[in-house]
Amino acid sequence: MTSTVDIHYKKMTETPVSKLIIRLGIPTTISMLVTSIYNLADTYFVGRLGPSAQGAISVLFTLQCIIQAVAFMLGHGSGVFVAKYLADKNVKRATEFVSSAFYLSVFLGTLFMAVGLIIIKPFMLFLGSTETILPYAVQYGACVLIATPFIMGSFVLNNCLRYEGKAFYAMIGLVSGGLLNILGDFLLVYVFNFGVLGAGIATAVSQMVSFVLLLILYKKFAQSQTKIKAISKNFKDYLRIMKIGLPSFIRQGLTSISGGILNNLAKPYGDATIAAMGVVNKYTSVIAFVGLGIGQGFQPVASFNYQAKRFDRVKNATLFTALFGTALVSVLSIPGIAFPRFIISLFQKDVDVISVGTLALRIASIGVIVMPVSIVTNMLFQSTFQAGKASFLSMLRSGLAFIPTLILFETLFGIVGIQISQPVADLISSLISLPFLVYFLLKGENKCKNS
Repeated sequence: MTSTVDIHYKKMTETPVSKLIIRLGIPTTISMLVTSIYNLADTYFVGRLGPSAQGAISVLFTLQCIIQAVAFMLGHGSGVFVAKYLADKNVKRATEFVSSAFYLSVFLGTLFMAVGLIIIKPFMLFLGSTETILPYAVQYGACVLIATPFIMGSFVLNNCLRYEGKAFYAMIGLVSGGLLNILGDFLLVYVFNFGVLGAGIATAVSQMVSFVLLLILYKKFAQSQTKIKAISKNFKDYLRIMKIGLPSFIRQGLTSISGGILNNLAKPYGDATIAAMGVVNKYTSVIAFVGLGIGQGFQPVASFNYQAKRFDRVKNATLFTALFGTALVSVLSIPGIAFPRFIISLFQKDVDVISVGTLALRIASIGVIVMPVSIVTNMLFQSTFQAGKASFLSMLRSGLAFIPTLILFETLFGIVGIQISQPVADLISSLISLPFLVYFLLKGENKCKNS
């Protein structure tokens, strides 16, 4: 074990940061892209059933963000401490943190499933479903809720594997589930005509399979382990996980809240508007996930080297990630800017959906280009144990910048305001994040040495 720990320490502190980030970021990016693609597969196959059915996918995207908010909080919060204690060569404490977060996530997922199934109809209406969308939202939502314990457990295992520097194995677990979901959509929706319920079943089954694979891979390849007897009995450990993971909770939680607000503001404009904005969000999330994937390759590098007092590597890693992520996202944004009508028509043939989605996709594809700056800054502070700043920055894109912009622009400009609000919020978020990033790069070394 000592040899394994030493090898890992040398890899994380001596491998050139650009090479290390790409090595860790590419598997994560692939995982996130496959996740996005199977979300698009749901959107594509369900879109063949009409705007109301496709609107249900938009509503359930908000539900999935709620689930992910808690899961990311536990996964990122525990993952940072896994990296910290592995940097200190303390595998026992790393095991305590991952075990505590994993079993807590499964418990909370089971609780959320039970409550959600009991109140599923009013819950779907609260998330922005119309009466015509509701039957479809209930069918898909029930499947997602049943899979919630597995989804949350998978996120914890996936993130802790990444923080261990085992991003390849995390990728295998997620990609396998994603590919199974795409196959399930094709068979259950397209071949056997199970409709929205078929898409929901495919999602639930794929998440369960992904969970099992990640659990097997974690036990086989990770240094830390998930053991019931290793669950921490110290309440402060859970507070530490939640404090460090709070920015992730805020980021995903606000995405859910803002998604619900958007759906409710879009209701007066009809199911076509909800469906169109859902397609736009799903498509641009594919682009954004490239930036997020590279950023998540950056997180364990930043966290480990910050704990090892290697500020030079943290600084170089930050600059590389911001520049490389921006370049990749810019290239991937080109199709959405140049051919938005064609892209929307691939997912929905309804003329109203295409009309609303065309402008929204073009503007959103421009706005997403500036996202890497705010993403990297947020992840940097979270990975260097500066939860207060990270929490504030995580509130920007989907909360402090987006929600007021969405409400104001919809009031002033109607449906056009809904279409352009997120790109404007992306720009505001990046402009606010930039001074934090510059200050850290110029002044952060002393804090690193004293941490």
